[in-house]
Amino acid sequence: MASPPQSEPTRIGRRGFLTFLVAAPVLTVAADLATEAVAPGTANAVVPTLPAPADLTDLGDILILAGTPTANMLVLQVERDNRVHLQLPRAEVGQGLTTATAMLVAEELDVPLDQVVVTLSDARTELLFNQLTGGSNSIRSLYTPVRTAAATARARVVAAASERFGVPAAKLVTRGGAVHTADGRSAGYGELTAAAARSTLAIGEVRLKPEAQHNVVGTPTSRVDARAMVTGQQRYTLDLDVPGAMPTMVRRPPTINGTVRAITNEAAVRAMPGVLALAVVPTGVAVTAETFGQALDAKNALQVTWNGGTVDNLSDVDIRKQLHAAALPFVVPPLLTQYVDAEFDFAFVSHAPMETNSAIADVRGDSAEIWAGLKSPIVAKQTIAQAIGLPVDKVTVHVVQGGGSFGRRLFFDAALEAAQISKAMKRPVKLMWSRIDDMRHGRARAASHHKIRATFALGQVLTFEHRVASVETDFRHGLGEILTATAAHLPVAGNLSFAQTVFLTTVKSPYNFGVTTQLLNEVPLQMHTGSFRSVYSANTRGAEEMVVDLLAAKLGKDPVAFRREFLKTDRQRAVLDKVASAGNWGRAMPKGFAQGVAVHDEYKSCTACLVEIDARDPKAPRVVRAVIAADVGRPINPRGLQAQLLGGLTDAISTTLRAGLHIDKGLPLEGSYSQFHYARQKDTPTDVQIFVMPANGEPGGAGELGLPAAVGAIANAYTRATGTRPTSFPINFPVDFDPFPR
Repeated sequence: MASPPQSEPTRIGRRGFLTFLVAAPVLTVAADLATEAVAPGTANAVVPTLPAPADLTDLGDILILAGTPTANMLVLQVERDNRVHLQLPRAEVGQGLTTATAMLVAEELDVPLDQVVVTLSDARTELLFNQLTGGSNSIRSLYTPVRTAAATARARVVAAASERFGVPAAKLVTRGGAVHTADGRSAGYGELTAAAARSTLAIGEVRLKPEAQHNVVGTPTSRVDARAMVTGQQRYTLDLDVPGAMPTMVRRPPTINGTVRAITNEAAVRAMPGVLALAVVPTGVAVTAETFGQALDAKNALQVTWNGGTVDNLSDVDIRKQLHAAALPFVVPPLLTQYVDAEFDFAFVSHAPMETNSAIADVRGDSAEIWAGLKSPIVAKQTIAQAIGLPVDKVTVHVVQGGGSFGRRLFFDAALEAAQISKAMKRPVKLMWSRIDDMRHGRARAASHHKIRATFALGQVLTFEHRVASVETDFRHGLGEILTATAAHLPVAGNLSFAQTVFLTTVKSPYNFGVTTQLLNEVPLQMHTGSFRSVYSANTRGAEEMVVDLLAAKLGKDPVAFRREFLKTDRQRAVLDKVASAGNWGRAMPKGFAQGVAVHDEYKSCTACLVEIDARDPKAPRVVRAVIAADVGRPINPRGLQAQLLGGLTDAISTTLRAGLHIDKGLPLEGSYSQFHYARQKDTPTDVQIFVMPANGEPGGAGELGLPAAVGAIANAYTRATGTRPTSFPINFPVDFDPFPR
């Protein structure tokens, strides 16, 4: 759809806003995403960030459209002390969202960034589909609403100042959290909030700043919570002091989804030092004690006999056989055309956030209160209410900043478990999963098998077929509320329809490769899976980028030149050109070293990655250099974007070279960072250049963008350095440790 001219400010019709007073002198405004936005001199309303149904090309568009009816409930407050509070209906899990939204507020309100306070909203069921953090969608969906709320507040304080000074609003300017007149008078926002909150105040038109006048947005900015995190002042779930909530841990079964049959030494465990309570819950046996050390000792001392789990007889080899058998057939036979065939396998991968699953719960007879890091808090609240037998309005769910997620916190396993434990024990609990619990019984990226066939003739790619067979990825969080979550449980159309929707709206080829088909078939094993950063794209597009190199070789073309020839857009070619130039593509390198390159396009953003690898020892390869370029439309915080891309690179180094989970008789073997070989500092390159392309248009997605291209680039570099094309990932994946007891 058309966007307002960049050279003119956007004007917002007043009837598109809900502005209300909440106990003066606090000014509170709420902005509507579907607000009428009219460029000066035009009569046609346009909504720049809202896609038409026919234009729903990716998952982010769908999430934006689903959240539109409640987007007017985004609330911003201006306080008497000049601080501005934004209640953010999303989760901060390390991606820098609170910083980016604070920058949007500071920009539109003309206040210093350190005066903006962003807090995470409790679960708000009235928001329906609009409180889920995922799909690289947060900035895309919040860009206009946050700016609109801030611009409305600015218009109201200006109108209040106009009355105070007797000066037309058009002759006033805002700067530094104050309104200024031409003759040198000024009033801070805090002085004006009472008048600005008056419902009869006439504010005229509300104007969003044109992007050309942005001074904060687009400027590299350090995170607003950086100091708190590095000094230990940041408060995560287990740092909260909830009265009566005592340390709690759970003894878990020896296989996935096993259940308790009997406890043979319950009395002895109850008598152990510090033990306060013990209860059997659906996930195992919970122990509450005075310290976590005592809870750990007690749960380890439990002697439990278990009922079987859901995948007790399955190990990696069995799962791989099922996946190979489930891959859908190719349509195009090789026959007389030239072709390449390739197959790849990817192991399960733990999300492995620094903060393990944790939650605090206080369940009483007539109410419940929960604290946890949650990316889908509405469905968490609704499901917990159902599980503990309380009305939804009697359950309060507080969203706490999370110490990492990568998709893990879309599910609320710890919050639900803590509520069940609290109800069973009739006391508040502070639940912590051990690292072993988190890796063995937490969620993981599903293992997958990939078959690709490409046919070509006369220098052209005629067909490109990709068949993905994956263990089922659990999408039972739905779109973040109970309706779609319940639909995902349905045996026929449930999780399959969600999986296909996510796959088809995220996985796309950036190349003009003739007739291209990408099909997914999932094997419904009852395992603990969940969306991992970039969901299907990391493996799917990573595998495709390896085949692109293979096609280039078959056609006798340089990998970069071949990609340039077949890429669909100038934006894609621009990021590729940038990394090829900055990375000195094609330079001579010593034996055992090589370069690799790949491109990815998703969520209305695109990126290219060039890496250099040292594979002199193929069993211990190391990425020594990386060059990344990204076009995300309009970057809000370029420094935050660089951090996201660096994180994607690190994930790719880890999962491509060494990090994965071995499944052995119904349970992952890995149980710690010493066993799950995520990249250490020594495994990451010291030479990394990340280029953010000039701003253009609306913001695209960024959080998941950086992983797929990096996977392909690393694998391609390894192939060129060793002369061997890997087909199983991670490439080096031995069981080089003694597993913890089950």
